[in-house]
Amino acid sequence: MNDILPSYLRDAWWTPGDAVDATTVHDAATGAVVARVSARGADLAGALEHARTVGQRSLGALTFHQRAMLLKRFALVLTERKDELYELSKHAGSTVRDSLSDVDGGIGVLFAYSSRGRRELPNATVYLDGPVESLSKDGSFLGRHVYTRLPGVAVQINAFNFPMWGALEKFAPAFLAGVPSVVKPATPTAYVAEAWVRILVESGLLPDGVLQLVSGSVPHLFDHLGLGDIVGFTGSASTADGLRRNEGVQSGRVRFTNETDSINASVLGQDAVQGTPEFDAYVRQLMAELTAKAGQKCTAIRRAIVPAEAVDDVVAALRAAIEERVVIGDPHVDSVTMGPVVSRAQRDEVLRQVEVLLDAGGELLIGSTDAPDVVRADGTVGPAPEGAFLSPMLIGFPDPATPAAHRIEAFGPVASILPYRTVAEAADLVARGGGSLVTSVATHDDGFAQEMLGRIGAYNGRVLFLSREDARSSTGHGSPVPHLVHGGPGRAGGGEELGGIRAVLHHMQRTAVQGSPETLTALTGVWHAGAATSVGRHPFRKSLAELRLGDRVSSRSRTVTLDDIETFAQFTGDTFYAHMDEESAAANPFFPGRVAHGYLLVSWAAGLFVDPDPGPVLANYGLEDLRFVTPVSPGDEIRVELTAKQITPRETDDYGEVRWDAVIRNQEDALVASYDVLTLVAKEA
Repeated sequence: MNDILPSYLRDAWWTPGDAVDATTVHDAATGAVVARVSARGADLAGALEHARTVGQRSLGALTFHQRAMLLKRFALVLTERKDELYELSKHAGSTVRDSLSDVDGGIGVLFAYSSRGRRELPNATVYLDGPVESLSKDGSFLGRHVYTRLPGVAVQINAFNFPMWGALEKFAPAFLAGVPSVVKPATPTAYVAEAWVRILVESGLLPDGVLQLVSGSVPHLFDHLGLGDIVGFTGSASTADGLRRNEGVQSGRVRFTNETDSINASVLGQDAVQGTPEFDAYVRQLMAELTAKAGQKCTAIRRAIVPAEAVDDVVAALRAAIEERVVIGDPHVDSVTMGPVVSRAQRDEVLRQVEVLLDAGGELLIGSTDAPDVVRADGTVGPAPEGAFLSPMLIGFPDPATPAAHRIEAFGPVASILPYRTVAEAADLVARGGGSLVTSVATHDDGFAQEMLGRIGAYNGRVLFLSREDARSSTGHGSPVPHLVHGGPGRAGGGEELGGIRAVLHHMQRTAVQGSPETLTALTGVWHAGAATSVGRHPFRKSLAELRLGDRVSSRSRTVTLDDIETFAQFTGDTFYAHMDEESAAANPFFPGRVAHGYLLVSWAAGLFVDPDPGPVLANYGLEDLRFVTPVSPGDEIRVELTAKQITPRETDDYGEVRWDAVIRNQEDALVASYDVLTLVAKEA
């Protein structure tokens, strides 16, 4: 792999004409040359324009569900070849266990967004946000919020520690939103990014223009960005500050979100003394975060905040765990559990920051700044001067308020341990980090947990509470999941990624749309009350292919009697006094006397609107947004109108989902109840 690493631009592989200014990347364990990286001469403006034109056209032709299905196919292709990616990642110091969070983690993001996209988004290109708002007395003028995709390109600048997960957790929501991506990996691990991109390209699944890769520096990229473009950055706070000062970002034309390094904390509860499950879980987690990826994680624990009386116990337990379980060496050796940091330059930087911490009053309690003996590729044990190896290090600070402990990050297998005496002091120490991606709290005391959340929530993007109930099932302090937000305030960047569909919406524009019910129905693909309806053949006799928005059934009326109410009460066991006791019901401010059960009315409504014979309607799978508005007394009449509100074909099945607008009214045309009925309907009769 001594040739210059190619970029993938405008749907073709490209390399510079010469190796001038190329950066040489070395194996983190042996120092052997792995790749040379350069994007000198790359037509970045052309790549961006290709994304805005060809990529936008490709994704614009697909619905959310169709994009989601492609994400699943991408995940399956990468799964088939993940062993190649494991092997390649070893050059960067990653053990196979480390690769589970990067390679498998990235694949997991694709699967997660495929699933959520089909489950939570419509099979359309517009996403509705919130309920419809009536802006006129007669309902002829409405408003609601919608999301439509940005017209530009998503530029994704990633850190070296997660060349696959870090890229795919940005790419997946952008792709699902319908925005093409230009991925810029960090140079030290760009060869891993090139590998997963090449696998997707070779699969033939990528639509034209939706994914491009720049292998090398992009010094003038921001000069070509404009309104409709979005940048997602992961890296150092200092680099993020520089990018944020770009004129396009400052003016608001270019959206910019960033996730930067943070001094994350883990708090041991006052109740979690030695011998408790919480103490043991805390030590296991601290060791895992100290050694996984050799501590090179933006979510790693940098500050262990523990009761003053427990410091010695935690240090002793952590030292014993490291001595028992940690084997430092070349990741190509199966017995190795912790590899080197990504490069000798990174090793030297970590050691420089450790010296700063020690000079500030810290004491090295575990580990050494000397180069450790390691397991070499041939299985022998000894020094490896060409490698970037470090020992796990724990630094103690007698004064927990020492500024350096809360400001300096040694981005490697390094953490500090800080004593506290009160809950307020523990929370104050967390806050001194200036904003973090995550803080974890190990406790079995709900009162302690409640007070901590109230005090530290505003300083964190995520808070994990670790106890005996969830210690085995917990995904871990340092593991963001696609379902929950990843990001944090202050030093952590102030940005937000992941979080389910929230991340998709980051790549879309929310717009307030106003118009008539007819217009809003046409714009959104959802029927709005007041838009045209069609009453003819019963809509339950129509397949998905035949059904249209606004198809309606209007039922006959049915009179509710006291016998009906009492029969329903006895049959169901629901003898609540409002249905059975005239005097007590009349004393209730909401009822004129005995009234019909709400669920009696909903049951009757089904009987009034249903077509009972076998047909395209396969199943009723739920009700949503049920509201009872006007009580129904004995002698009142009810009728129901059922209107096709939203039609969602499933991409992988012979049926789809139909949402029906159901409205129950009484003899005076007053609204009794409203709700949505959800059914599964065959695509063809």
